[in-house]
Amino acid sequence: MADAATGLASGRRGLELRGRVVTRAGVLEDGVITVRGERVAAVRPATEWATTHRELPPVYAGTVVPGLVDIHTHGGFGYRFDTEDATEAKEAAAFHHRRGSTSVLASIVTAAPDTMVAQAAVLRRLAADGVIAGVHIEGPFLSQTRCGAHDLGYLTDPDPELIDRLLHATDGQLRVMTLAPERPGFDTAAKQLADSGVVVAVGHSDSSFARFRAALSPQGCGTLVTHLANGMPPLHHRAPGPVAAGLVAAAQRQAFVEVIGDGVHVDSGFGALVFATAPDRVVLVTDATQAAGMPDGQYRLGPRPVTVTDGVARVPGGSLAGGTATLLHCLRWAVRDCGIPLYDAVAAVTSTPADAAGLDDVGDLRPGMYADAVVLDDQLGLRQVLRRGRWLA
Repeated sequence: MADAATGLASGRRGLELRGRVVTRAGVLEDGVITVRGERVAAVRPATEWATTHRELPPVYAGTVVPGLVDIHTHGGFGYRFDTEDATEAKEAAAFHHRRGSTSVLASIVTAAPDTMVAQAAVLRRLAADGVIAGVHIEGPFLSQTRCGAHDLGYLTDPDPELIDRLLHATDGQLRVMTLAPERPGFDTAAKQLADSGVVVAVGHSDSSFARFRAALSPQGCGTLVTHLANGMPPLHHRAPGPVAAGLVAAAQRQAFVEVIGDGVHVDSGFGALVFATAPDRVVLVTDATQAAGMPDGQYRLGPRPVTVTDGVARVPGGSLAGGTATLLHCLRWAVRDCGIPLYDAVAAVTSTPADAAGLDDVGDLRPGMYADAVVLDDQLGLRQVLRRGRWLA
């Protein structure tokens, strides 16, 4: 039987979802996705599907893309990931799931070491339960000059003992950690993390082009740039700095670069430049805080107070303090404002972030992957979200 509202049919074989399907392999203008349990069983043209089925194919639902993958988010809908309350972190994840980001890395920020370790331990349990896709730790080994919204009082040079504590607390669920390459001890810390299977991200840096590039593959352990252009000196033709180094590494396919696609953190012209440089290495992220999905007002990011005015979050002193958008908003920004083809924009919120963070089973629609999908209308508005084979309310 087919549900006209969702384009989903159910039967003994499982579930079938029909629409314009966008996958890593390309765009299937009229395809049918077959779901069994939590997994994708098949993706076929509707004409092929119809040759082996007596009943009519499911109603055409719209544009179907893989569940979105946000590898840099601090919270949403009033809830935070930088918390020792598992229920609060779970609610933050649920908000992003409902908005289309079916896989999220929960990001914590610079704070007192004991606090960060305790927060990481809480998130580990949620990752083990499949609520989140893993943990991202941003800080405390960041540049004081380019600290952004991070608390200066807790910034420090890389500390192998603290890294060991964080690795133990996350017990294999730490996916990404952001460090500034100019900090003394960076190379040792980066190797310590990489040897433990953690993706080394470089960011919040005031370093030179040469130092930043050397921190990235193949010379260094870094394979990801945290929110390119934010938390860095501006790109200049006589001082190219981290921005140029990140772009060069991405163009050479030796690093991925995050871009906060909320229309606030970077101009659309810069977004177009990054995609033009390395379209298959761009990772759109939200850097969302607990203020995402909430009205203007007072919030927090780590130990610091945050004020949101006209949807823009700032700490006292004026620095941007994360985002308030969802990843679906970032997808629309890339397509509408930056002029990016839908296929490339979808990759930047699905398969590419999954690759960048080493996440298996998500980011694409193909047999064996988790049945995570987002149904969109012609304006890329949200219709429905399928996560692990179940529709979310």
